[in-house]
Order: sequence, then C-alpha cells, then structure tokens
Amino acid sequence: LGSDVVVTGHVSASVDLHVDGKIEGDLKCANLVQGEASEIKGAVVAETAKIAGLVDGSIDAKTLIVHATARITGDVTYENITIENGGKVDGKLSHRRHGAAVAKAPPPLEVVAN
Repeated sequence: LGSDVVVTGHVSASVDLHVDGKIEGDLKCANLVQGEASEIKGAVVAETAKIAGLVDGSIDAKTLIVHATARITGDVTYENITIENGGKVDGKLSHRRHGAAVAKAPPPLEVVAN
C-alpha cells in the first residue's frame, strides 16, 4: 500500500503486505513490513511483523521486529522479538511459547442432582 493510500476498514490478506500508507482498522496478513511514515490504527495479526512506523493497537506476531523509528501503543504478543535501540513500545509485552495455540475455554459446569 503506497504512501498516498488511506484505508478505512479492516484489511485481511493471505499474502505479505508492505504498508507505507495509513490503515484505520484491523490488519491481518501473512507477513507485514511497515514503512517509517506509515500509521496503523487497529489490531495487527501476522506471522512476521517488521514495524518501522506508528501502530496504535495490539500486535500478535510469531516474530516481531521493532525498528528504531517504530512507535507502538498497545499490547504485544510474540514468540520472538527484536527491539532496535530507539524503538518505542508502550504496552504490555507477552511471550507466547513456540507453537502454543490459543487456549480453549473449559466446558461450562453442570449442576448435577444427588
């Protein structure tokens, strides 16, 4: 997405995305590369995310690279993370074990009469 592109709404792609423009909505893709002047205002879900611009929302990525120019405001879930000197993250960092799936809720309790 070029630097002059503004997307309002959720973006979902099964391929890699390079974002230099602005997205106002959630973004889900295979691998994300974000340019320095880019802004994403919404949740990001990707296998690999290379963040160099502004993200105002949560990030869930297997591998996350936060470049020196990045500014992230939101909670981050990752398996592997690299934060370059100068990169800013304002939120909770949560490590997810390798290959861990999202936990399923236990079945509801039943009341059984004696």
